[in-house]
Amino acid sequence: MNKGRTYQVKEVARIARVSVRTLHHYDDIGLLKPSGRTEKGYRLYRDQDLLRLQQILIGRELGLSLEVIQRSLDDPDFDHRAALEKQRQELLARAERTEAMLRAVDAALRALTKGGEVEMNQEEPKMLFEGFDPSKYEDEVQERWGNTDAYRESARRTSQYTKDDWQRYKAEANEIMSEAARLFRSGVSPESDEVMAIVERHRLSIDRWFYPCSKAMHAGLAAMYEADARFQENIDRYAPGLTAWFIAAIRHRAES
Repeated sequence: MNKGRTYQVKEVARIARVSVRTLHHYDDIGLLKPSGRTEKGYRLYRDQDLLRLQQILIGRELGLSLEVIQRSLDDPDFDHRAALEKQRQELLARAERTEAMLRAVDAALRALTKGGEVEMNQEEPKMLFEGFDPSKYEDEVQERWGNTDAYRESARRTSQYTKDDWQRYKAEANEIMSEAARLFRSGVSPESDEVMAIVERHRLSIDRWFYPCSKAMHAGLAAMYEADARFQENIDRYAPGLTAWFIAAIRHRAES
């Protein structure tokens, strides 16, 4: 990039593979303010803004909330180079785990015959679990939510679900999120009526399948989606950047 070059919002969105709506949201909350504006008021970003945006996206990839990322970036003692070096190490460690898990998946694929039978040699059973660290999640749900009415009600309901029940739920959830992704890609505001309708479908689906889900409870789930990278990874499978947009929509619905 040339020194002093400026970028309009659509160009930044294309380069970073985020939506224009996301960039507008980051501007609105003060997380990523453009360095300037044109005479007509259009946002203008510079190279240093792109570096800040990269930090934001790396932070989100590592599971940090927007609030935590903003506090870090706005800290007078923030060392950009030191942050990048630390993030590089974390991402390398994640890549190593991913490669190990890919080897485990490959072992499972080798074990499955075309007829659906399972055939393994002596070493393959151990290879199935390379890269997995179940201890990270053991008892996590019980520890965080076990004493809540919502957890108890969810456990009661789901204990009775059959395989067909779970397939119906997954199909319903997939339909809802696919529609949300379609609206997101079309550039619709997260506060629009059609988005509010899909958010309400999402809330009622949780209410029907798991536990009573009020608007306030739904907003609480949005906070969890924002704080936990595993939720973001799952939602962003439908469209990169969908998580932040969907969270904004849930919060708007909760306040309406």
